[in-house]
Formats: sequence, structure tokens, C-alpha cells
Amino acid sequence: MKFRVERDVLADAAAWVARSLPARPPVPVLGGVLIEATSGPDGDRLTVSGFDYETSARVELDATIGDPGRVLVSGRLLADITRALPSKPVDLVVDGARATINCGNSRFSLPTMPVEDYPQLPSMPQLAGTVAAGELAAAVAQVAVAAGRDDTLPMLTGIRLEIEGERLTLAATDRFRLAVRELDWTPEDTAQSSAVLIPARTLAEVAKTLAGAGTVEIALSAGDGMLGITGGGRRATTRLLDAEFPRFRQLIPAEHTSAAVVEVAPLVEAIKRVALVTDRVAQVRLEFAADGLRLAAGGDDVGSAEEELPCELDGAPLMIAFNPGYLLDGLGALHTDRAQLTFTTPNRPALVRPVPAPPAEDDATEETAEPVPGYLHLLMPVRLPG
Repeated sequence: MKFRVERDVLADAAAWVARSLPARPPVPVLGGVLIEATSGPDGDRLTVSGFDYETSARVELDATIGDPGRVLVSGRLLADITRALPSKPVDLVVDGARATINCGNSRFSLPTMPVEDYPQLPSMPQLAGTVAAGELAAAVAQVAVAAGRDDTLPMLTGIRLEIEGERLTLAATDRFRLAVRELDWTPEDTAQSSAVLIPARTLAEVAKTLAGAGTVEIALSAGDGMLGITGGGRRATTRLLDAEFPRFRQLIPAEHTSAAVVEVAPLVEAIKRVALVTDRVAQVRLEFAADGLRLAAGGDDVGSAEEELPCELDGAPLMIAFNPGYLLDGLGALHTDRAQLTFTTPNRPALVRPVPAPPAEDDATEETAEPVPGYLHLLMPVRLPG
């Protein structure tokens, strides 16, 4: 086996495939990356893929093939080596049980693993529909911040994907916050209705990588417990989580007693400053009043901090406290300059939603503080002392 490929192309492919591999594979071959070089009427193609029985990743590359063949090498080692190579063409030659990589004045020799012991990559499930790659990546990123990271609670480590005709709904929660995003897509069957739970880390990584692919295809087989995503010469599959996601819609307040509109960037910076003196309960207190917003944190034992910001309040004044990290995650996921926070009581969840920027002075359109539809972030407050 022998081929030549551009260094940046190979390094990017190896890094993406290696990220899907387990850090401690149960058997060595599951930590490997399979490289296949083929020649045919349609030209030379190089395929880099990985599979650990849970997730798979596959990339097709343009390359100059000298001798077709297949080789299995350590995925993480290949990713580390190709990332460190100089920006010159890479030649890889397999001779017996060794694979030699030459790039400029650099030369590496890697041991190979038995290709026959490597599992066959899963086939793509049935195509469910297509969606704009950039919009999917943004939506997944917005909800993934609320996904749990405790593997003992698998139902909270996933992103729920609901398909209802031409509408996709993504949701994630770790019990302390809930993020929901709706977006349009083009289904293969407009009457399709289904709901699955996808590992959040895997979906976030794949969606981010394919953000520039233009359009991505989503393939789904709920019966086989498999999801596939394809775009830009890359494809990935993952096993679905076999767990019951919480009934999240009943958690969303249908009404509120107070609503405040604030500028996101100044609020984020103020939270970061006052949070420097948060005590062991890790809370930042927000007092909303007609004359503005006052942030406070800390106490006599650890020091205290206060800061005031302007805000537009509609309703009764209110003081509420949040974990600063969770609040910053929610604000950072809005992707707008202004946010609307709505409340019922200081001990009930608050809603954080994006608000469009006000119109320019010469724009005759009436200014609105209504939130942008399609995204919401529900945040549990921290109980105030006393």
C-alpha cells in the first residue's frame, strides 16, 4: 500500500476520526484508525475511518494512490503525528507490519494492527431528511450546554431530538437547567413523527465539524437504535441512548409575573466580576427594580461585590439568585445582544430567551422587546439565604 496526500487534509481527517475513539479501548484494534486507499474509474480515493461499536466516523479524501490497500494504525498516534508534520505532502508506505510516514525531512515508522480483527463499519440508516449544516450546528451548541455529564444518569447526558413533519426540536437538561431549540428542516416524509435520545457529546462534536458543509443529511433508525449524519465528504453514526428523557414541556412556565430585558455583554462581564467573591453556595444575586438591575455576591466572610446595570422591567420588583456558571452558559447560548428574563417567584425556574436588537433610529418599525421564537433556556435559581 502506498499513497500521497496533503498534510493538512490528512491531519484534519485523522484528528476528527480519532476524537470519536475511546480513550481506553477494551481491545487495541478499537483504538485504531482504518486507512483504505482505492483506485478506480472515478479516480483515487483515500478513506479514513474509526468505529468502537458505539460511534463511527468516516472521511473521504483526495489522494494520489500508488498501491491500493488497507492499513490499521493507532488513531491517536496518527492524529498526533500528522498534526506535528511540516506543511508538505505526506507519503505513507506499508511494508509488512510497519507503516512509514515521510513528510519533508520527517520520517515516522508505526506498527500496524491486524485489519481482519477490525469490526465492519455500520451502514447508514434510512434517510430522514436534510437541514442547513450551520443552523444545525448552532442549534446543537445552544442545547448541549444544558446536557448532563454524569454517566450514571444516561437519560440526562443526551439531546432529545423530536421530529414532527417539517419541524425539529432539540432539548437537553441536567436537572438544573433546560435548553430547547426548534428549527425547520426538509423531511423525506412530511408525516414523519419520532423522538430519539442522542449522546450529547457525540452530536455536538459532529454538528460542529460539519457546520461548513452547506447541507447535512440526517439518517435515523429508531428500531435499530442508530443515528447517522452525512455532509461534506464526512459521515458519522452513533448508537442512541436507551433511556427515558424527562417530560420537559411541563417544566416550562406558561406565564410570568415579571419580565426584564438586559444587554447581554455588560451583564456577562458584571457576572464574571461579582462572581470572584462567591461563597461556598456559589450564587450571584440579581435584584430587578424599576430603576435598574443590581448584582451582588459574597458576604462578610469572603468579601463582597456589587454592580449596577440598566434594565427594562415589566412587572413586580424581584430578587433572585443563580449559579453564576449556569447563568453565563445560558446567556452565552443566546447569540443576541439582548436577553429577556421572565420570573414567577424567586424559588421557581426563570426563563432566559434571546431578544432582537432595537431598530435603528431612522427605522420606522416599532421597537419590540419580544423574544426571538425558537430558543429558550430554563434556569433553576439558588435558594436565597434566609
